[in-house]
Amino acid sequence: MSVDPLLQILSQKARYSHQELAEALKMDADAVAAKISDYEDDGTILGYHAVINGDQAGDTNVSAFIEVKLTPERGGGFDRLAMRIARFEQVEACYLASGGYDLLVIVQGPSLREVASFVSEKLSTIDGVLSTATHFKLKSYKEYGFIFEQEETEGRLAVSP
Repeated sequence: MSVDPLLQILSQKARYSHQELAEALKMDADAVAAKISDYEDDGTILGYHAVINGDQAGDTNVSAFIEVKLTPERGGGFDRLAMRIARFEQVEACYLASGGYDLLVIVQGPSLREVASFVSEKLSTIDGVLSTATHFKLKSYKEYGFIFEQEETEGRLAVSP
């Protein structure tokens, strides 16, 4: 099953008017509005956001990517623990992942100390959490399809011996 073209367009840029979407999809604007409303009501569309360049906006928050190893629960696997972790306000995203760890948790806080405190005092102390490995974000190059800095191209690179 392929994704509805309306959802594909909205995932790229959610600021189109219903009329603009209708023209792009060769639909009636009222039908587009109804479809969007249905998607919002049934939880297909969870929200809308802007992609912000934190450096440009003066954001001093710290982000970290945390690899979490869990003990799966009988009858529930990782779901209950993952949802418990996802509910912390510091958690921006929480994904079940394949590989050497079970969850990838993205956390944001006002400082390295605050993020470290969250990991050591809240995340690591949850029954079922076996281990964590924290990686701090140093710089963003691309998020949600948007490149943060445009490289200046000055033609060909000089060849050196």
